[in-house]
Amino acid sequence: MQKFSMLSHSDKVAIGVSGGKDSLALLYVLKKFFEEHNRTKLLAITIDEGINGYRDESLQIVKDFCSQLKVETKISSYKDLFGLGMDEAMQERPSEKMTSCSMCGTFRRRAIDMLAESVGANVVATAHNLDDQLQTFMINLLSGDTERIGWMYPEPVQYGSNGLRKVKPFVEIYEHEIVFYAVLRDIPFQSEECPYMHESIRTDLREFLNKLETGHAGIKYNAYNSMTKISKMLKTSYMGSLSHSKECLVCGRNSNGSICSVCKTLQVLAKSK
Repeated sequence: MQKFSMLSHSDKVAIGVSGGKDSLALLYVLKKFFEEHNRTKLLAITIDEGINGYRDESLQIVKDFCSQLKVETKISSYKDLFGLGMDEAMQERPSEKMTSCSMCGTFRRRAIDMLAESVGANVVATAHNLDDQLQTFMINLLSGDTERIGWMYPEPVQYGSNGLRKVKPFVEIYEHEIVFYAVLRDIPFQSEECPYMHESIRTDLREFLNKLETGHAGIKYNAYNSMTKISKMLKTSYMGSLSHSKECLVCGRNSNGSICSVCKTLQVLAKSK
């Protein structure tokens, strides 16, 4: 956090908490950090994607753990915010080319922003780890989306009309290290995987990178450092285009085009239906 100037003393931080090991460990760590520094502006925000039989367990874990830590939590759903959940979106999508992870990621980013704004937070903290960051870099690289690579540099920037900042305190930590920490600290977490996760290339990249790491210890950390250097070089040009973002003609939020990705997705689903 200090290396990339992620937080200042006056920040009100909303932590995206899903019920998985990473986000609950981040909540635990930041709660201890805030108590040690006499900071109390911390709360948890949780999104219910609307996946039948998957979210019930994690939502209960989040509620219980937040109660144990005495952290305020706010929960909302895709259904409340966008009018449909993931199960409905999967039924209405026009083809499998519109993957579950691309739809869910689009909705989740917007939902987290909306919840953070609703509670008056100016910082959103997510538990993306080194493995997540590498996988996302590879996805952006393979899809030709170089602008998003510039957005990945860990130093936070303000975006949107409300000036939110997003920070990733776990970005230099391996996923397996977080698992060990959660077990050692008796942090409960959901172990069940999302039923739609295997549609994404992310699963293939995770397995590929883990296999490389098994045979060449440290290769993921080296790749992460290279990715960060590339991201920093691309950041300036990307942030220049971001500063000239428009307002979505449908919802009025910031957008790189005339219609934002959330509204485009909802329009495609509505048309298909």
